[in-house]
Amino acid sequence: MSHTYLQINPSDNLLVALQDLKAGTIINHGGNEIVLQDDIAAKHKFTTESIHKDGNAYMYGVLVGHAIQDIAKGGLIHTFNLHHASQDFIGKQKDYAWTSPDLTKFKNRTFNGYHRADGQIGTQNYWLVIPLVFCENRNIELLKNAFIQGLGFQKNDSVTDQVVHLRQQFESGKTLSLGSSSNEAIIAKSPLFPNVDGIKFLTHENGCGENKEESESLCKLLAGYCVNPNVGGISILSLGCQHSQIEVFKEKLKEKDLNFDKPIHFFEQQQDEGSGVENLLNDVVFKTFKGLIEINKIERKPAPLSALRLGVKCGGSDGFSGISANPAIGHTADLLVGLGGTVMIAEFPELCGVEQELQNRSVTAEVADNFGKMMREYAKRAAAVGAGFDMNPSPGNIKDGLITDAIKSAGAAKKAGSSPIVDSIGYGQYAMKKGLNLVCTPGNDVLATTGMAGAGATIQLFTTGLGTPTGNPICPMVKLSTNTRLAEKLPEIIDIDCGPIIRGEKTVEEMGEEVLEYVIKLASGEITTKAMDLGQDDFMFWRRGVSL
Repeated sequence: MSHTYLQINPSDNLLVALQDLKAGTIINHGGNEIVLQDDIAAKHKFTTESIHKDGNAYMYGVLVGHAIQDIAKGGLIHTFNLHHASQDFIGKQKDYAWTSPDLTKFKNRTFNGYHRADGQIGTQNYWLVIPLVFCENRNIELLKNAFIQGLGFQKNDSVTDQVVHLRQQFESGKTLSLGSSSNEAIIAKSPLFPNVDGIKFLTHENGCGENKEESESLCKLLAGYCVNPNVGGISILSLGCQHSQIEVFKEKLKEKDLNFDKPIHFFEQQQDEGSGVENLLNDVVFKTFKGLIEINKIERKPAPLSALRLGVKCGGSDGFSGISANPAIGHTADLLVGLGGTVMIAEFPELCGVEQELQNRSVTAEVADNFGKMMREYAKRAAAVGAGFDMNPSPGNIKDGLITDAIKSAGAAKKAGSSPIVDSIGYGQYAMKKGLNLVCTPGNDVLATTGMAGAGATIQLFTTGLGTPTGNPICPMVKLSTNTRLAEKLPEIIDIDCGPIIRGEKTVEEMGEEVLEYVIKLASGEITTKAMDLGQDDFMFWRRGVSL
């Protein structure tokens, strides 16, 4: 790789600047002499040839934009001269042959996980407390404070320490000044339950008020969280009068696992025979505590890497995402698929422009057609509210070189590696097939990661070029920076730096193997991620209908 620029695909007429380049700089690209017409900031793109108005721009070997004015050879491409464009897709057109990467380093390797009765293996052992309706959020928060503090699952964080320090100074009449900060983790294991990785409490704003279909969709998603092998037991709170009834939830749970046998307790406030909320919460506390005793009996045991269920996501992307961190975890994904594991990629708006490639990679025409149908339906829903996939790049994306949705999507798709696509599933469905699965979610970071956890992901790899502090309650989130500057600027949220790829110090394949080694340690409970340490438990349900 040149340290000045990069051509991603031989057919591309756009090059990526790997460092800041001045106007007038001469680039010799394979005998093609290019004089830069503009200053090109690192991560941004310039042309290898002149592109006339209405001409096409290509990156990653696919159409990524139409010129809206003449662009000179060596000219910067940006929103003022290039608009989004992507090729159409028409279903599976050809067979796809795939060769697994070299698996020598990982054959016969294992991780220490939690073996569930249904054959799945978790990387964590959580007790989950969830409301079926937003009316129970206050009760959930009361329970959270009681259990987290009462069982020692939480330490004081550095921000709380500073408040306590300032209070003490003020009370004693001293001049206010900040104390030394602690870098200790916020979340800790309870010494009482060494085999329980934590109690997780979800809150949301749904379950009633929206249409019945939305409430059923919520129940379907929450059922997926219960089936997820990272969950050992569940307490479920219901008000009683909402659309998302307990019986509806049980039906969705049965659809996912007919023989579900984890400890699960239901509490309905309006139907409770006791008097008042206090008795209800006391009942929740008593049964949940007994449940913790039960799941604490489960110990980590060796499991094959084929039992791993990996989700891949990018957020706060930059111009390096598609050439460093995304291809790196794409190689990790290929390694895991080659080993017989399960991989999921979500955020359908960020697959715009590569649909035909993904359809051709699908194992059957049915899988390809189902993906195409969901993409068209999503685009139609967006158009109905005056939006479109072309609006997907955020101001931060554009500032860092992702000018069109197709450019962003082509780079985002690199997270999926190159293995065949075994299934394409809708939001709230559970990934049942080994191999690479397409999971329909929005591009929104939390909506997508929430959806993949509901589809059964037990670890998620999240790449970022700008810095995105997000996590998931039940699915450990590994943050990978696309560039070293970000890793140094926000060390509290970044787990792995993929910047060495940009500098030519590591190959994509070497970094991908390094990531898998990290995943094995994480899955075994030997390490925790920055998001886990910070208690970053983000959950957001994807509402698509109207409220009533």
